[in-house]
Amino acid sequence: MEELSLHILDLIENALAAGAKSIEICINEDTGQDELRLEVRDNGRGLTPEASAGVMSPFYTSRTTRRVGLGLPLLKATAEACEGGISLESEAGRGTTVAAWMRLSSVDRPPLGDIGASLAAALARQDPPKLVYRHYRDGRQFRFSSKELEEELGVIPLQEGLVLNWLRQYINEQVNGL
Repeated sequence: MEELSLHILDLIENALAAGAKSIEICINEDTGQDELRLEVRDNGRGLTPEASAGVMSPFYTSRTTRRVGLGLPLLKATAEACEGGISLESEAGRGTTVAAWMRLSSVDRPPLGDIGASLAAALARQDPPKLVYRHYRDGRQFRFSSKELEEELGVIPLQEGLVLNWLRQYINEQVNGL
C-alpha cells in the first residue's frame, strides 16, 4: 500500500468485520527518536491463539470469499522495510490491538496520506463505530472523537455527505498543522 492511511483503513475494516463498536487509533511521530508508531485498538470479537498465530501469513484469512489476507502481511513488510516491526495482541471476546513502528526518516516509509478520508470512510457506515483518533508529533497533539462530534451535531447524522467532507478536511488540516 502506498500510504499508511490505507493500512489504517484496512485495520479499521478488520475491526469492523470483527464486530467492533469502538476503535482507537493512535499515531506518534517522534523525530528525536526517529520513530513513527501507529496503533489500532478495537473491542471486536478478538482472535483465538491459533488465529493470532496465523494472521501474519498472507495465506491466512477468515474470509470465505478469497484464500489470502494481505493486510497485516503488507503492513509487516512495510514496517520491516523501514527498520521496524509489528505486534498483535488479541484475546477472543475482548478485542485486538495492532501496533507497527518504523524509522521515521526511512526512505522506504510511505507517507501518511489522506488519513481524513480513511476515518471518514469508517464513519460513513450505516452503524458507524465510536472512533477516537490521536496524533502526536514531537509533543504536540491532535485528538478527534466521533462521539463528541455526534453530540455537537445533534440531529444531523454523522454520515451526512457534507459532514464527512468537512471531517476529512478538518482532520487533514489538523494533522498537517502539527
